Amino acid sequence: MTSDLSKAKRRQQRITAEFNLPGIMDSSTSSSTETPIMHVMAYSEHGYVEQAVRDPAGLIEFLAKWPVTWINIDPVGFGPNAQAFMERLGKLFNLHELELEDIINVHQRAKVEEYDEHIFVVTRMLVNRDSSESEQLSLFVGKTFVLSFREMTTDCLDPVREKIRKSRGRIRSEKADYLLYAIIDAVVDSYFPLLAKLADRLDNIEDEILQKSEKNTPEEVYELRRDILSIRKSVWPTREAISSLYRDTNPLISETTRLYLRDCYDHAVRIIDFVEMYREVASALMELHYTRVSNRLNEVMKVLTIITTLFIPPSFVASLYGMNFNTEKSPLNMPELSWYFGYPLALFLMFFFSLSILLYLYFRGFLGPQRRG
Repeated sequence: MTSDLSKAKRRQQRITAEFNLPGIMDSSTSSSTETPIMHVMAYSEHGYVEQAVRDPAGLIEFLAKWPVTWINIDPVGFGPNAQAFMERLGKLFNLHELELEDIINVHQRAKVEEYDEHIFVVTRMLVNRDSSESEQLSLFVGKTFVLSFREMTTDCLDPVREKIRKSRGRIRSEKADYLLYAIIDAVVDSYFPLLAKLADRLDNIEDEILQKSEKNTPEEVYELRRDILSIRKSVWPTREAISSLYRDTNPLISETTRLYLRDCYDHAVRIIDFVEMYREVASALMELHYTRVSNRLNEVMKVLTIITTLFIPPSFVASLYGMNFNTEKSPLNMPELSWYFGYPLALFLMFFFSLSILLYLYFRGFLGPQRRG
């Protein structure tokens, strides 16, 4: 027992020397109310431990004892303590200052950067599964650790945590590179439920258009296209980052993990295929909507034109016989006005001309269903 404790102590001292801990500030100088919280999950094939840590120096124990340590850091603010925290964390894991800037300055494009002792990965994950809003997830993977920095307090990594807690799959028997794959895979797979909801929205919009009840169709389609483009903007560079991970040779990524990353790459490709298809469908629905609106407008104009045409003959007859010619001055001044059947004749002429035009329009196919010649 004493021998095991001494070995653990020596390993802790060696890790302290490797990570250059003398440059780290003492934990008593930081405020616990403003220092970001680190959620640590350290595990091996035979067990795991989960704990919240505030002081970066407290990570040494986990790094020395466990084969794989996952440190998930809550959103980092811009206060003085947060800045000091990031500096200490950077010294502990030998992170470059440019990497730390990319963590704090969010909205970075998904990318992969390789360094001597770790790999820096930036990806975009959904804030929730009901909207296309995404947040930046920054990952660092070394031989025995994975660092993850979230932009917000929510994430889609609970399935990964459950696998570690319940030892599902092979995650606890693999190294840190497999944990990196599991996190990226969870991020990519979180887009599929949202894509299913987008497909349902497309179906609903199509039904509204076909049922002629699309009052807000343009707004819905434009909002849908915005969500689709937002997903494409997030997943497209993520696909390239995953491709770089499994294609480039790096000692931190094993050949077995590369196979899993290739499967993850295929998932990203499927998402992009769905996104492109949905974008085309949304464009087609918008064109269908405008076509139906144009057809309905043409039908309205057609009806109004027919009504106007039918009233032209009665208007002509009424205006003709409404002229105030004095029949006493000349026998040619509209003698039918003094005729006994003059008024019935005017009504007959109005009805006859209107009926004739109506029959003409019907036999020419302007009324009723269009007949094929």
